[in-house]
Amino acid sequence: MTASECTIAVVGVGTSPLVELLLADGHHVFAIDISQVALDKLRAAIGEHLRLTTRCADARTVVLDENVDLWHDRAVFHFLVSAADRDAYVTRAAQTVRPGGHLVLATFAMSGPAQCSGLPVLRHDAASIAAAFAPHFVLVDAFELDHLTPWSTHQRFFHALLQRIE
Repeated sequence: MTASECTIAVVGVGTSPLVELLLADGHHVFAIDISQVALDKLRAAIGEHLRLTTRCADARTVVLDENVDLWHDRAVFHFLVSAADRDAYVTRAAQTVRPGGHLVLATFAMSGPAQCSGLPVLRHDAASIAAAFAPHFVLVDAFELDHLTPWSTHQRFFHALLQRIE
């Protein structure tokens, strides 16, 4: 498989410029968000594109036309504060990512904020992510990084790369 043949699900896509970059590199992108307004803005910014499919859906229940090589979570997982919601998310990701494929996750680190946009969040580290995604995924790599918000505040994020077990 070449890089131009990758199918990528971007969960919690919002209006991210990441989609344009992925399309420019030849990838097929499923842009998934619970906000139709965000998806409409994304589509207006990008225009019609043969390799772009938008889905107004919840990550815990989204159904795609095909399995993906990569599931990219743009800070959705930390909003899933109940075990049932996290389990539903992991199950959907495991059903969607092809065996051998990958999941990239950005979530609040243990020292990150306890709320975001007025909503409670669950903060994570390598142990909590490895446990949450087992037995479907194995943690390959992880690191923490400060994110500078548009309001010039710093938020500590935990980033993880997981691989779908064959």
